Amino acid sequence: MNNRLKVLRAERDWSQAELAGRLDVSRQAVNAIETGKHDPSLPLAFRIARLFEMPIEGIFDDGHE
Repeated sequence: MNNRLKVLRAERDWSQAELAGRLDVSRQAVNAIETGKHDPSLPLAFRIARLFEMPIEGIFDDGHE
């Protein structure tokens, strides 16, 4: 799944560790999501969307229109 997490994080000048702390996950989890090695759970996707004040679809794209 493609996502804009790295871009959104960089726009706020947050490290992966800072974002991980805000989401209550490990830095490795943030890295895995950013690099597309892991898709977030639905509850985590909602937390990410709330944190960035965006709809989930604005952050994650499954490639299907």
